[in-house]
Amino acid sequence: MSRIGTKPIILPEGVELSVNGQDVKAKGKLGELNLRIHDEVTIKMEDVANDDGKTEKVITLGPKSNSRFAQQIWPTMRTLVSNIVTGVSEGYTKKLEIKGVGYRGNLQGKTLVLALGFSHEVRYDVPEGVTLKMEDAAGKGSQTDIQVIGIDKQLVGEVAAKIRGFKKPEPYKGKGIRYVDEYVVRKEGKKK
Repeated sequence: MSRIGTKPIILPEGVELSVNGQDVKAKGKLGELNLRIHDEVTIKMEDVANDDGKTEKVITLGPKSNSRFAQQIWPTMRTLVSNIVTGVSEGYTKKLEIKGVGYRGNLQGKTLVLALGFSHEVRYDVPEGVTLKMEDAAGKGSQTDIQVIGIDKQLVGEVAAKIRGFKKPEPYKGKGIRYVDEYVVRKEGKKK
C-alpha cells in the first residue's frame, strides 16, 4: 500500500476541480491546468465534513487493478493532481543566483540576456506560462537574482534547470548560476 497514494487531496477554497472520465481540469485564481490520469488509476471526488462541521471537497485516487504497474503509477498520478491543485491556487517559484565577477543578467521584454564570461551574451526566450523577475528577496531590482514563477511545476523546474545549465557552478571558485538553496562542493586548487 502506498503512503503517498492513500493520502487524500483537500481542495483549497477558490479552486474548482472537474473530473471527466480520466481527464482532470483544475481552475483557480492563477489560471487553469489540465491533466490526463492514466487508465490504470481511478479518481473520485467527494464531500467530507471536517472538524469545524464544514464540508470540503476531497479527491482520492486508487489503482484499478492489483498489477505492479498500477501500484507504481497510482502515487505518481496522485502527486501530479496535487501539483496542479497547488499550481492554480498558490503557484510555484524557483530562485536562482548568479555568482562570479562580471556575471549578470537582465530582462529585455520576454528575453533573458546573460553575461556569463563567454565571448558572447547568452539569450534565452522565456516560454509561455512562465514569468521571470530579476529581483532579490527584498523585492529590489537585481542583476544577479532570478525568480522563475509559474503555475505548472514541471515547466517552472524545466526553465530553471535550463537557465542553470548555461553556466553550472564550478567547484574551485563557485562561479556560475545556482539555485538559492544549492550547496556547491568546493575543491582546493593546485598547490605549489
